[in-house]
Amino acid sequence: MLRRPTLRQFEPLRLSGFRLLFVSTLASSLGSLLAQIALAIDVKDRTDSGLWVGAVLVVGFLPTIIVGLTLGPLIDRLERRTLMIAADVIRAAVFFSLVFVGSAGAIVALAFVAGLANGFFRPAVYAGVPNLVPEEDLPHANALLQSVENASWAVGPVLGGLLTAAAGPHTAYWINAVSFLVSAVFISRIPARLLQSATALTRGHWTDLKDGFRAVLESRPLLAVLVAWGVAGLGVGSVSVSEVFLAKNTFHAGDFGYGLLFGAIGTGLVVGSFWSGSLQERFGLARTYGLAILVMAIGFGAGAASPNVWVAAACCVVGGLGDGVAIVCNALLVQTGARDQIRGRALTVLMAGTMSVQALGTVLAGALMPPGGARWVWAAGAVTFAVAAVIGYALAREPARAAAPATAAR
Repeated sequence: MLRRPTLRQFEPLRLSGFRLLFVSTLASSLGSLLAQIALAIDVKDRTDSGLWVGAVLVVGFLPTIIVGLTLGPLIDRLERRTLMIAADVIRAAVFFSLVFVGSAGAIVALAFVAGLANGFFRPAVYAGVPNLVPEEDLPHANALLQSVENASWAVGPVLGGLLTAAAGPHTAYWINAVSFLVSAVFISRIPARLLQSATALTRGHWTDLKDGFRAVLESRPLLAVLVAWGVAGLGVGSVSVSEVFLAKNTFHAGDFGYGLLFGAIGTGLVVGSFWSGSLQERFGLARTYGLAILVMAIGFGAGAASPNVWVAAACCVVGGLGDGVAIVCNALLVQTGARDQIRGRALTVLMAGTMSVQALGTVLAGALMPPGGARWVWAAGAVTFAVAAVIGYALAREPARAAAPATAAR
């Protein structure tokens, strides 16, 4: 049975460098997710076009893929603190500018620029965490950062919708811009040496890029994330697309039902990510990773078979719990599987690869969705989670060491 929260879970916050990074993450995450809803509403109101709304959603993740495939080495070659501050300032400038633009095309273009900055900021954060805290506190540090991101993910869109409805999207843009400036101030107070042990020497940009891909393929922990979370990404895409159809067409629960399922997953994410550090301490990283993805399979599989939206929501909490734990395990696998000089580009390669597969899963699920077949799409997603659980456990565990011979060979 898990212990009640103690100072052990919050131990990383005793360190000033990590505490500053935690507050920075809180400010920027909440502002970003609040503004994400405002962007979609703004573009929809201006164009009443699903194509334009889709475009502004795509530029939320497409730049991360571009950074991972082409620009990841910069995260290791440049000073991480300077890179993170620059990303915050650029994102603040984008959202200040959005207040004054008058076309959907300009909104999408500026959102793309903000996405590029985000594609540098988040990998730099997680690449720097192992330098801020002792190794024994790393699981809890990741858990705290992911918990605050997940809490923002659960609360931010709701607040963004309410704020946009009451005051229009520009207020959300102003708040988000200020949140990035607040983040930059806190990051600037962290000594640069605490975020990075040494900047990587370059062997040429494209060689550096290949080194990142090679590091992923040659490290079992990194390969575990690439393959297992890549397979799980197909399921995440399936669940994401079919969620609204399951709520409205299968359960006849309308918009409220969709929000209920969405919020239930978010609740599970917050709780799961918070407890992930304690679970890793108790069961080990590989076992926790495999079990977490298996819990996703069980939760969303049961959701597909649920008789109504209320039972499905409870199942979504279970699935979200597994998701929250698995995401924190992903970060720890990368942090322990890649040395500091190459960790940034390894993170971007993995983010690009897994997000690309998730995008593919989203497209396939949408294209193959049969009328009234949301249950089957969810069930298919659960099957991919079960496969990913086996792969994740097999690759993440330490290989058995051969026993030393009793006597030396003569």
